Amino acid sequence: MPPQTPSQTVGPFFSHALTPAGSRPGRIPGNRIADEAAPGVPIRIEGRLLDGVGDPVPDGMVEIWQADDEGVYGRIAEGFHGFGRAGTDPDGRFTFLTIKPGPVAPGMAPHASVAVFARGMLNHAFTRIYFSDEAVANAADPVLSSVEPTRRGTLVATRNDRDGIQSYEFTIRLQGDRESVFFDA
Repeated sequence: MPPQTPSQTVGPFFSHALTPAGSRPGRIPGNRIADEAAPGVPIRIEGRLLDGVGDPVPDGMVEIWQADDEGVYGRIAEGFHGFGRAGTDPDGRFTFLTIKPGPVAPGMAPHASVAVFARGMLNHAFTRIYFSDEAVANAADPVLSSVEPTRRGTLVATRNDRDGIQSYEFTIRLQGDRESVFFDA
């Protein structure tokens, strides 16, 4: 019997083929999850996708799903879609324009669910974004509380307002000493 064919990594094609920048406009979800008509507090999530040595991943893709401002998933309202996708730029940066999600259940902190796609990854990785200005809710959240205390910070986006909008900075590290916490699907 011949030996098994060796595996090969995929990419780089995520941002080129699966984000609006690499497609015809309007055909693929983009990084604007909510617009001015959406109820709730407008926010911007800005981040970087970094590899194991801290170098930017220039051709990755980040998706987020989130509840609306009342904590309801899947409710499509005027100006709100609940899902977005952003490719990373040459510096590994991505941005989402959305609204602050509400808690989805009593005792849970507001958060967004994240899927990360990047070259060399045969399976995408799942993580979450919590918000630094929700300290009381974060302390009670059962998922965040289940993470080792020294690693919880990898799930919390730091508030850094600018340009008149609530802004949050979130770094995703795929490997290494400060690797982001990833969850099984």
